[in-house]
Amino acid sequence: MKNLVVFASGSGTNFQSIIDAVESGELTANIAGLITNKPNIGALERALTHGIPSRIISPQEYSTEDEFAEELLKQLRAWGTDLIALAGYLKKIPSSVIREYENRILNIHPALLPKFGGKGFYGLNVHKAVIEAGEKESGCSVHIVTEEFDEGPVITQKKVPVQNDDTPKKLAQRILEQEHKLYPEAIQNHLKTLKT
Repeated sequence: MKNLVVFASGSGTNFQSIIDAVESGELTANIAGLITNKPNIGALERALTHGIPSRIISPQEYSTEDEFAEELLKQLRAWGTDLIALAGYLKKIPSSVIREYENRILNIHPALLPKFGGKGFYGLNVHKAVIEAGEKESGCSVHIVTEEFDEGPVITQKKVPVQNDDTPKKLAQRILEQEHKLYPEAIQNHLKTLKT
């Protein structure tokens, strides 16, 4: 069974959807660990509740990006990581990690990439921009992580109509429901494509 490591920076609802999919057998993977850059977040509590090892590795604690990257790599190797799933992780992944895990890092983004992606497009900022642009539909995208923010190949998307009375919060909520279904499926499908 493949080892999956999740990176999260917040409440961890996408992390929870991955845990639920593993526990129900929809996703055949072992969640080897959680990496976060922040203490006292919901994702850490979820890891604790489900007996998943976790590490706080914050770039602020290292004098260079290389040292931060080396610590991440050390932990990922120790957990025998086959695939990394970013679930609301708000730090840029160092290039050396991306190179070592090429084609093995997935991210879920709350818009239909390539639109509304890149630096600054996270959380409610994305949904606000979608509504202000007068888009008729939005949704979520799962993509492979490359060295540029949100520019890696999209592997799957789910569309959600934008309603006339939508606020960024209302749209975010409806898209999040779809993220929770789409992400575990996408991870399962991507795991099948990986060579051992």
